[in-house]
Amino acid sequence: MLKRGAAQAPEDAAMLALSALTFLAEDGPRLGRFLALTGIGPDELRAVADRPETLLAVLDHVLSDESLLLVFTAAKGIAPETVGPSRATLARALGLGATGE
Repeated sequence: MLKRGAAQAPEDAAMLALSALTFLAEDGPRLGRFLALTGIGPDELRAVADRPETLLAVLDHVLSDESLLLVFTAAKGIAPETVGPSRATLARALGLGATGE
């Protein structure tokens, strides 16, 4: 678990995002909603799944729906409050602000 004030490695944030993508992919309607909202097609997703921009979009998607966030974190045995800092770490790695600006 990440301690308060501790910096998270981008690789750890990417692993969490990949775990979230796997979680989405395990359920057709969940994945379909993500694809519809992002405009990414299934074949394109396969090609770009490990790109930082895609991983950031995955975490944005999970964070945008509290019930989805809670189901994801419960399924993976992690605290919901760990997802936001992972999103911020990925955003910084991409040269974006923590809020994506």
